Amino acid sequence: MRTALTRRAGIAGVAVASIVALAGCGTGGDTAAESDMLTELGEFEGQVSILAWPGYVEDGSNYPEYDWVSSFEEATGCMVTTKTYGTSDEAVNLMKTGEYDVVAASGDATNRLMVAGDVQPVNVDLLENYDGIYEFLKNKSHNTYNGVEYGVPHGYGANLLQYRTDIVNPAPTSWDVVWEADSPYAGKVTAYDSPIYIADAAVYLMATNPDLGITNPYALDETQLAAAVELLKVQRGLVNEYWSDYLVQAQSFTTGDTVVGTTWQVITNVLEGEAVPVASILPEEGSTGWSDTWMIAGDTANVNCAYAWLDHMADPETNAAATGYFGEAPSSDAACDFREDCDVFHAGDEEYAAQLWYWTTPVAECLDGRTDAVCTDYAAWTAAWQEIKG
Repeated sequence: MRTALTRRAGIAGVAVASIVALAGCGTGGDTAAESDMLTELGEFEGQVSILAWPGYVEDGSNYPEYDWVSSFEEATGCMVTTKTYGTSDEAVNLMKTGEYDVVAASGDATNRLMVAGDVQPVNVDLLENYDGIYEFLKNKSHNTYNGVEYGVPHGYGANLLQYRTDIVNPAPTSWDVVWEADSPYAGKVTAYDSPIYIADAAVYLMATNPDLGITNPYALDETQLAAAVELLKVQRGLVNEYWSDYLVQAQSFTTGDTVVGTTWQVITNVLEGEAVPVASILPEEGSTGWSDTWMIAGDTANVNCAYAWLDHMADPETNAAATGYFGEAPSSDAACDFREDCDVFHAGDEEYAAQLWYWTTPVAECLDGRTDAVCTDYAAWTAAWQEIKG
């Protein structure tokens, strides 16, 4: 699991020099995209090339008990080749080579892939296991474009507030312990080291400063971004360290150098397993999170094997194995029949999931639907992040 965990550390930390402005994700549908959609499956081509985060395509080589590739190959005759990548920017560039049939992509990559035509719309009616996927994971801006679905949800998770239970008292219910200048834990706060963390500040401002008019933490105009940056500069005075490597954060909580800050559920699980007195919560203001999507290359020659792989990864037993190995919630209730920790990850809890803002690339065209404003893009966020950290 620890090998797989390192994947998440680099997911959103890459500076994007230029990002394609998105059209709004409407509900009317994209007739051109729909006309290009596969309408029926044919014979398997015998091969499929998959681009994915480490830990998403396991064939038993790392751990014999984690193998969901062999059963797929035996059932379909589609031989799997895999390449892993370390950042979403790398994934986008690799998909442009045309060498891969399928990609597992996060929200800071999917939008670029859809708009550029590097992935194709998916006819979910051809997928046996799609209906069982949680409805609240479908038809989102990171997997749907102009009302047309472009992929299959894989797993999801929240960025949580973790704290040392023997030091932080009373137990927090709000993010205020990491944002407010008078926090009693100044000098022992940790924060995620990435420009996308600006969205976390925006989530807090949505709850505490409604006059700013923020309705989507990834859609910030210049005034709203400036407010988030100011809040992050206040937090800079509280932070002991910024983390991107989960092992570094785990060690800091173990020693007590850090006592409160942003984390992932799986990190809390690891620390609890090592008897470190920690707990994590989803604060009352909500939080950011991630939801990954399996997508098919726009010009793949192995479309039938690609569809078979998407269906395989949505199969409850396969999805349980893959998401459990990585440390995230599965995509269906049926997958929980093959896992014992779904309650820990709040799998299927729609009310819980509704409090999460999944990582999405900020672009100039406001993702909150505003047409009378220009929003800041990821390049602006990257520059702001450099200013914040100094």
